[in-house]
Amino acid sequence: MKKLLVVLLSLGLIVAFAAAASADTTNVKFQGTFYVSGVYDNNPTLTKDNGYSRAVFHNRLRLQPVFQIADGLSFTARFDALEKNWGDINYKGASGFTDGDQTSGFAAGIATTNTAKVQESIQWERAYVTFATALGVFDVGYQNADGWGTEFVDAAVTRPRIQWMSAMGPLTLGFVYEKWVEDDHNVLLTPSIDTLTDGDFDTYSMFGVYKFTGGEAGLLYKLYYNDTQRAVTTAGAGTTATGPFKSRFSVLAPYMKGTFGPVYVEAEGEYFFGKYKQWENPIAGTATGADVDAAGYAFYLKGQFNMGPANFGAMFGYLAGNDPNDATKEREAYFNKNTTWQPLIIIGGSDRNDWLGGSTALGGGNGANTLQSKTNKMTNLAVGTIYAGYNPTPKLALKATAGYAYAPNKPGATGKEFVSDRYGTEFDLQATYKLYDNLSYYVGAGYLWTGDYWKGSNVNAQVDNDYVVVNKLELAF
Repeated sequence: MKKLLVVLLSLGLIVAFAAAASADTTNVKFQGTFYVSGVYDNNPTLTKDNGYSRAVFHNRLRLQPVFQIADGLSFTARFDALEKNWGDINYKGASGFTDGDQTSGFAAGIATTNTAKVQESIQWERAYVTFATALGVFDVGYQNADGWGTEFVDAAVTRPRIQWMSAMGPLTLGFVYEKWVEDDHNVLLTPSIDTLTDGDFDTYSMFGVYKFTGGEAGLLYKLYYNDTQRAVTTAGAGTTATGPFKSRFSVLAPYMKGTFGPVYVEAEGEYFFGKYKQWENPIAGTATGADVDAAGYAFYLKGQFNMGPANFGAMFGYLAGNDPNDATKEREAYFNKNTTWQPLIIIGGSDRNDWLGGSTALGGGNGANTLQSKTNKMTNLAVGTIYAGYNPTPKLALKATAGYAYAPNKPGATGKEFVSDRYGTEFDLQATYKLYDNLSYYVGAGYLWTGDYWKGSNVNAQVDNDYVVVNKLELAF
């Protein structure tokens, strides 16, 4: 409560200051969402007769005030509150089991447990200023990042950045600088970062988007300049250092979206290239490894045919996996950020996996594999779906989806240890009903016929099918 009062007081002071500075021009618009979601996973380990299931309620309040200070000048902020599972007492320590989950009962200090703390109260996510000039529009501060083109290979994250955009008729050009890691100040490493110039991680992007009747097309070029592995502890005798190396790789990402009569089409490609690990040896006695090239690729295509209240379509997405026979190329590391695109509820359902425990939420028991799949972030994945939707009323939307997924590369030393490359076949049913214009209720159910990929290299492992039920009440304002 104290934190909430401090935040509200701060917002009040900002409003008062803005009003005093420009009482005739400043307007404040509050936007936000609140949702409560429940999910049940019958067999998250994908093993036979283990009697293990998981069920949680998840909660989040998000507020995004926009201060319109003058024509062409605004300030945007965003914070999340109570972003947690109901009843989660990780922040409480040992006393939590007796006190339960109560917002007025936060324990003093930090609980010393082996689990990460949940968000206790309020977390500021974004703060940036937007201003228009004769040269274009600038956004400066902590703002939305990793969103480009379609939802494919996107992540809804916040990062400090400077963005410039300028519209020239149907063409928009832009440049973005992002600061991922600032490590110049870190002098506690061995060797000291000061002896290696810096250990920063920055990216630089250029993009263009062309709008045409019924759609748009764009091209992004992004350069990753990563020096965070240049400062490492010198390897001891008989060991191999994890550094020092630097990363200098780039990404090209074309996309298009278009409506052509009753047909809607969207597509995107991702190709990352350069040096993922470029080894250097500035410290005597430090072991040096072989360079690793960045050589990853992914592509996505979706087509939908609309017929009044009904629609049907198909989708295919492919994200390359690493070749176990070629240690000189890294194909999948860039795609670890892919959390927005969710082709199915279970396979590729990042929301479901985040709520139920992250990257190890699917698979893992009785010899079944889980570490190589990364289905919550979707690398080494090829998935195709067909679907049909129907809106019997303006308030109700129904959808049925069938999909099949496999691993482009079997993990293992030679790629032959795994029993199969088949993740499985899934069937989903989903429905969304608008209780009010701003309040909706969603329910979805997915059933996975588990593939033998989840056996890993254990041919005798017993895998079993899984089903998930998700429901969500969401308010937008």
